[in-house]
This record gives sequence, C-alpha cells and structure tokens, in this order.
Amino acid sequence: MRSPISGYTRLTKVHKLSAAGVAAAGIAALAYAVVPAAAEGDQAAAVKPVAWNAAAFGETQQQELSKQTDAAAQKAKAQAEAKKKADAEAAAKAKADKERAEKEAASRSAERKPVEAAQAAPAAPAPKTYANNLDGWIRESLDIMKAKGIPGSYNGIYRNIMRESTGNPKAINLWDSNAAKGIPSKGLLQVIDPTFKAYHVEGTSWDIYDPVANITAACNYAAKVYGSMDNVNSAY
Repeated sequence: MRSPISGYTRLTKVHKLSAAGVAAAGIAALAYAVVPAAAEGDQAAAVKPVAWNAAAFGETQQQELSKQTDAAAQKAKAQAEAKKKADAEAAAKAKADKERAEKEAASRSAERKPVEAAQAAPAAPAPKTYANNLDGWIRESLDIMKAKGIPGSYNGIYRNIMRESTGNPKAINLWDSNAAKGIPSKGLLQVIDPTFKAYHVEGTSWDIYDPVANITAACNYAAKVYGSMDNVNSAY
C-alpha cells in the first residue's frame, strides 16, 4: 500500500514480522558458518597470539626485574662505599685524637719533670764565702780542719797568731835559730818550709804565705805534736 504522504508503500504488521524473521535466520546461519571454521581449521592461529603475548609479558617482567636488581645492587654498593668511607674517616679521626692526646701527655710530662726534679733534689747550698781578713782566714781554716778531722778552736788559733805574727800573713823571722839554719819561719803562725810541706792539707794552696794554707798546716802539725793548737802557748 503506498502512503498518501510519502509516496512509499506502508508495511503491514505481518510484513514487519516476516522481515525480522528472515534477518534473524540469516544472522544465525552466519554465526554457525563462522564458529566451526574457527574451531576446526584455524586452531593454531587462535593459539599463536596467546603464546606471543605470554613471552612478551615474561620478557618485560624479566627486564623490569633486572632493572630493579641492578638498582638494588648499585644502592647496596653505594651504601657499602659510604660506610667504608665513614669507617675510614672515623679511624683517621681516632688515630689523630690519640696522637694529639699522646703529644699533650708527653708535653705535660716534660713540663712536670723539671718541677718534680727540683722538688725531689734540694738545691745545692751556695758556696760559703769568707771575708779577706784575719777573721775570715781563721773561719775558713776551721771549716777545712773540721772536714779533715783536725782539732782546734777559733780562740786557740787567734791567740797563737797574735803572738807569732800579730796577724801579718807576710811576716818572716830572720833572726832566730831557724833563720840561722836558712829556713826562717814564715806567715801567720810562723811555719818553716819543711814543716809546711810535711803537714800541708790537701785542698789548700802550696804557698806558705797563703793565710788559710799557713793556718791549716800549722794546726795539723800542732795536732800531731801537742794534741791541738789550743795546747800551744809559746813558740813551738
């Protein structure tokens, strides 16, 4: 039937149903023809993409795993190198600290030693000085006599000096019996040369006119003959 408006024939309900049935039957036939063909004759083609995809996936995973392993190895290596460097720096610092401490200890020890030595060893007494006069000569002679074990006192020595020479160290007797023999008495205690040489005391001068040497030799002679210069009251 042709439509009075569009000029086309209007399809009835029966016609529509028939057309739908034909279309459905054609689709079913097409599906039946395609599926068996894929199942029977093209099985290898259907499996091939699956096998290729699995290999590609495995290779990709292996590459990713290798990258991760390399990164982990590099990180571990960097950490090991950093630890090694830190250990070396710590060891060097410890060594430097130890050497510095040893130097400081040695320096302190060297500074203490002179002080400790000074404290341990008492300072040597300053040399005793004597006046260059009769008093000083007698006192120096007495110290030598004491060290040598020669008896005598200040008063005994002084008394005999004043009688023999009146304190003149250059006095010489040119008129007594000794002078007549060519061996005059000399010095503070008027000692002749043979007596001075025989009773000379070590550590004093060999000059018979030396005051200390003259006194000490005379006292040594008096100690042997009279027991002490204190026992001499006249020419001896």
